[in-house]
Amino acid sequence: MDTRMQAFLLHLVLASFVFLSSIRDGYAGITSSYVRSEFPSVDIPLNHEAFAVPKGYNAPQQVHITQGDYDGKAVIISWVTPDEAGSSHVQFGTSENNFQASAEGTVSNYTLGKYKSGYIHHCLVDGLEHNTKYYYRIGTGDSSREFWFKTPPKIELDAPYKFGIIGDLGQTFNSLSTLEHYIESEAHTVLYVGDLSYADNYEYTDVGLRWDTWGRFVERSTAYQPWIWSAGNHEIEHFPYMGEVVPFMSYLQRHTTPYLASKSSSPLWYAIRRASAHIIVLSSYSPFAKYTPQFEWLGEELKRVDRKKTPWLIVLMHVPLYNSNEANYMEGESMRVVFESWFIMYKVDVIFAGHVHAYERSYRFSNIDYNITSGNRYPVPDKSSPVYITVGDGGNQEGLCSRFMYPQP
Repeated sequence: MDTRMQAFLLHLVLASFVFLSSIRDGYAGITSSYVRSEFPSVDIPLNHEAFAVPKGYNAPQQVHITQGDYDGKAVIISWVTPDEAGSSHVQFGTSENNFQASAEGTVSNYTLGKYKSGYIHHCLVDGLEHNTKYYYRIGTGDSSREFWFKTPPKIELDAPYKFGIIGDLGQTFNSLSTLEHYIESEAHTVLYVGDLSYADNYEYTDVGLRWDTWGRFVERSTAYQPWIWSAGNHEIEHFPYMGEVVPFMSYLQRHTTPYLASKSSSPLWYAIRRASAHIIVLSSYSPFAKYTPQFEWLGEELKRVDRKKTPWLIVLMHVPLYNSNEANYMEGESMRVVFESWFIMYKVDVIFAGHVHAYERSYRFSNIDYNITSGNRYPVPDKSSPVYITVGDGGNQEGLCSRFMYPQP
């Protein structure tokens, strides 16, 4: 692997505990020298092999898994059957071609304008052992497909783990480059910071079609390891011209989360523990002001953090709270005002966001003294504050945001 590739992987994939240790020391590594073209790209053609449909009648496709409980001893396996509902049955076990157990899932579909989705299956597989490789089979007969995943280590202080951070991926050739580099890194789980398929840049039936291509596109990773989902603005999908105004419809139909395990009332915000990390997912586009469900839930979830078991506290969201890029400037300010004091009080280690199609990493600083009529007007150094990292350059069709404020704050 050449040095340029190595630098890119340092940028994209964070070996979490070596990396986070350096964050605590006030040093977060070297920003990659890899530079992607800033110009808009085009989505991969529909007939490209990256979107290949698996062989066989009604063969499962768009397979993806996510954590299925609070502590990593369960997964939710999701897939789509295109022709008929078929079976929602999952066979699994610890030996290849020897499935000692099974679980039964649910199936549903939805319409978006004149588009009708395939049959979407979600199956909870629980009662698993930590740090164990499992094989699983979905589908029936000659059209069945087999995959595997590995559960994380037991929740404890020194459990090592490697996360990848991806945001704003899309389905261009740049997206494919990002995905391939991530897979080569051999990280264990993706923390995804919103904006998945960019299907909302299309119209009418092409919206649903591009959700399907994206599901097949990422399956090379998502079928084998959990992706921890969060929603971005491209998941809202407000289409009055089609009579479709229910937000997040496609996203919520296709991507389930273990929100009930963390006592959340919505799959858009939730928390999990994995290895030695406590991970909180927030929704930038759901109500978060005082007294709202997300506000009340976060206040309780932060109290549940046990640094003796999970010393690393990570928050995921789509819109960055601090951003010095000219794109999307100040869009995270309202959430910052509401939540920043909590993030400091509970000493959140790092907050990952996407949305801005660029990479940016902050020093530790805060702006909690300013209350419009008094206090400091500008952010000040604060060792109790998180490091803020924007990773919104996954490769989508809109290109990079290369213009930063000058002078840089």
